[in-house]
Amino acid sequence: MIEHVWRAAGAASARSVCVATDDVRIATAVREFGGQCLMTRDDHASGSDRIAEVAEALELEDDAVLVNLQGDEPEMPPACLDQVAGLLRSGGDVATLYWPISEAREIQDPNAVKVVVDGQGRALYFSRAPVPHARDAKDDDRALAAGVPYRRHLGLYAYRVAALKRFTAAAPSELERAEGLEQLRFLDLGMTIRIDEAVSAIPAGVDSPEDLARVRARMEGQHD
Repeated sequence: MIEHVWRAAGAASARSVCVATDDVRIATAVREFGGQCLMTRDDHASGSDRIAEVAEALELEDDAVLVNLQGDEPEMPPACLDQVAGLLRSGGDVATLYWPISEAREIQDPNAVKVVVDGQGRALYFSRAPVPHARDAKDDDRALAAGVPYRRHLGLYAYRVAALKRFTAAAPSELERAEGLEQLRFLDLGMTIRIDEAVSAIPAGVDSPEDLARVRARMEGQHD
């Protein structure tokens, strides 16, 4: 799976691709297929913390742009990687993507992180709760039909190195701890998170044996 993720990253316009891990087995697999790998500490609380260690180890400049692609996203469209990097280059400290919610069940699902966006393409807030609150709607189906803009946050980030340094230097914020969402620390620190609708739908990642079987079947079908 990690090789598929590495190849997806390499199909984008990145200058270089590096796998960051604290697992020797993953590092061995990456080196066997010819990828670059960097071993990191095993005590990081978030992906942003791990990427910050990578930025320091590679001695990157403060204005350098890093895209964080999780290792369980083998079907990530390369176009989305280029999109989030380009979004950050147009301004801001961090960039990420969302996808419109079209099913009522997602609105109440705490694993579907919702994001509220302003008119200038900046994230205002992220929550596991249903936001925005549709005051006049009788239920979620009617809220969707009325055009309430529910958006699901996609966990793909681009960072400026300077933003990562500020993030790791600060303690987790109250909102971050309450929601269990690391991106709220960036907002609490007054940083700007640019956000846009993904140019392509991003398939769900691999979080279970069932997910792995589903992805394997789809990939095998593509090669038949």
